Amino acid sequence: MPILTIFGREMRRILRQPVYLFAMVVAPLFCCLFFTTLMGEGLPEKLPAGVVDEDATATSRNVRKNLDAFQMVNITRNYANVTEARQAMQRGEIYGFYLLPRGMENEANRQRIPTVSFYTNSSFLVAGSLLYRDMRTMSELASGAATRSVLYAKGATERQAMAYLQPIVVDMHPLGNAQLNYNVYLTNLLVPGVLGLFVFMMTVYSFGTELKFGTGRQLMRRAEGSAMAAVYGKLFAQFGVFVLTGTVVVLWLYGVLHFPHAGGMLRLWGLMVLFVLACQGLGLTFFTLLPTLRLGLSTASLWGVISFSICGMSFPVMAMHPTLQGLAWLFPLRHYYVLYVATALHGFPLLSLPWNVAVLFVFALLPLLCLRRLAGVMQHGRYEP
Repeated sequence: MPILTIFGREMRRILRQPVYLFAMVVAPLFCCLFFTTLMGEGLPEKLPAGVVDEDATATSRNVRKNLDAFQMVNITRNYANVTEARQAMQRGEIYGFYLLPRGMENEANRQRIPTVSFYTNSSFLVAGSLLYRDMRTMSELASGAATRSVLYAKGATERQAMAYLQPIVVDMHPLGNAQLNYNVYLTNLLVPGVLGLFVFMMTVYSFGTELKFGTGRQLMRRAEGSAMAAVYGKLFAQFGVFVLTGTVVVLWLYGVLHFPHAGGMLRLWGLMVLFVLACQGLGLTFFTLLPTLRLGLSTASLWGVISFSICGMSFPVMAMHPTLQGLAWLFPLRHYYVLYVATALHGFPLLSLPWNVAVLFVFALLPLLCLRRLAGVMQHGRYEP
């Protein structure tokens, strides 16, 4: 059968040319290991910070000690004044500093409401946000401690004081990612996104090199003139390798690292398979519309990189401009993200979101619309550097 002939031909190309195995196996698995190791702690801990203690009293030392006890904060140095601390933050030595003003203890004892300040470098989004959260919490705790001391002095009981300080107790239960683990939140999309990027590029590369090395006509002869055999013989060979890589990713994330997967690993594996098929179909469409290796690879890489921003992982799609909300449907990673949330985090079946599943199938079937044009490109196309 022609399709088996092309399948065997493509498998030999994959095994003989190192670029295939590198881009289809080594690089995606390296990225998976890199990202999961980089964020292995879930959240960055002990971020360097400073303190400007102008009060130098027992109260200020106690505040500094309690701040240093926070999981995200590591007080590396005491600075003599705000200028030194600001310059250290600008040099990147610390991500923020806490200012304890002179006379803080005396003003607190006299019930004059002292003001403490803290400064964080939001140029580093994650580090600045985490330090801001802990420093703000410390400020609220210090304020509560001072108010509690005043209430005790006025004869209030502990129950009365706590009812005044915290009349409503918040009981928070995060869903899906109960530990608020950045590794779970980011790696589940970064790794499939990287894999999808390589699927785009290698699909374009495999057909583009047929033009570059003048083997397009040979491909069609071996396929006995059948564009379907030529296309699907090549795609099935690459599909098998990419699915093998995707299977290792799924086993690593959900079997070894035990990331949340309420829907079961088999369902997530099926989603990965569908995602690979969709990326292959869209990648071939890029090459058919722009049948040159340079433009095809540029379009594929651009589409893959934009996927990270428009899929909704970093910025919610519902908050984007309506035009971008519509364009988001053209990116397979967007549908993978929606289905991942529904399947892995909430335990719903894939068909609970039929439109997203349908769009991925449409992407996978796009090569059927490209067969005639692709046959012409393989037989009569010329390589353009």
